[in-house]
Amino acid sequence: MTLPSDILLETGEALSANKARSSLTILGIVIGIASVISMVAIGQGAQNAVTSSIQSLGANLIQVMPGATRGVGFTVNQGRGSAKTLTNDDVDAILQNVPYVAAISAELSGRYQVTAPGTNTNTQIIGATVAYPTVRNVSVAEGVFISDNHLYSFAKVAVLGPTARDDLFGEGADAIGKTIRINRIQFTVIGVTTEKGGSGFTNQDDSIFIPLTTTQRYLVGDTYLTSINVQAQNADVMSTVQEGITAVLLDTHGIVDAALADFSTLNQEDIVSAASGVTETFTLLLGAVAGISLLVGGIGIMNMMLTTVTERTREVGLRKALGARPGDISAQFLTEAVILTFAGGVLGVLIGFLVSFIVSVAGVIDAEVTLSSVFLAFGVSAAIGVVFGYYPARRAARMDPIVALRYE
Repeated sequence: MTLPSDILLETGEALSANKARSSLTILGIVIGIASVISMVAIGQGAQNAVTSSIQSLGANLIQVMPGATRGVGFTVNQGRGSAKTLTNDDVDAILQNVPYVAAISAELSGRYQVTAPGTNTNTQIIGATVAYPTVRNVSVAEGVFISDNHLYSFAKVAVLGPTARDDLFGEGADAIGKTIRINRIQFTVIGVTTEKGGSGFTNQDDSIFIPLTTTQRYLVGDTYLTSINVQAQNADVMSTVQEGITAVLLDTHGIVDAALADFSTLNQEDIVSAASGVTETFTLLLGAVAGISLLVGGIGIMNMMLTTVTERTREVGLRKALGARPGDISAQFLTEAVILTFAGGVLGVLIGFLVSFIVSVAGVIDAEVTLSSVFLAFGVSAAIGVVFGYYPARRAARMDPIVALRYE
């Protein structure tokens, strides 16, 4: 019986006998493992970024949006946010009748042209209430936010997001006390919010906040709302609060059939779950594409081992003639295949970490290497060594020693 130490010694000699071929075979596994780890890390980073972006809009948040209409066979939300079915009375009704509500903030938003001396920009104007910073996770870096006095007096004051501030007054400029014009109406800047980051329509950094009452009177001339933001006391009661909001508003609006509701509610946890599902699918797709490299590397392992078996036919015959059992021969070639894939797996993991680090440092995305992806990579590489090394090893073990000794 061949000892494990002897098998390892013979494996080292066999692989070092043809360094170029062994190195190229290992390279195929390295590329596959590194691709899997880095692609999964990028996908995980994308998932974390999406989740963080949604959660940064507020904790335990439920949004009530106007204008939900139903299509045949499936739901189609048409003109959501642009309909005029929500009012301040709905806010009062929710506060008085729905339990477990920690805070509530009405909102009326739209895009307007904003000018300052020598500059202008088109950005989102949000008519907000005092509770907005609490509900939507906004903090003030300079100055103050909108107060009750501003709401009661229809004050023409504005709180700028940092991006809006930079666009209007220059990067990092002191904007407190300066004036801007929104829809040709003059407003005095009283605060600048803390930078949060973001993009598109959810970018609070590129928004300007003014009193809700001022927005209703001077910008739109109406009392409707574009959304009602409700913060539940904790994550466990979000579904209860959402159901309570739906029931109260159906009653307030005089709607008997919930299918005909002129509003819709969005649970933040549902949004996170849906977004996570999309990014998880994206991550799996990236991993599957990278996994093709592993398959190619495995085929390379088999090709090399078959070539090796052919080249060492006389060696196999001699070992068998000296008493080596089929199991010893099989173990020898299988060990060589596993060692190749294991070496490729180690190098692949290191390179995968390096690629993920470079992507993060470059600011492309905050890639996150997970322990599960590392274990998966090692498991797959070991499996490749066994699966793709089994046939060549079995072929070597089943050789007829007399035929093998005669092989030229």
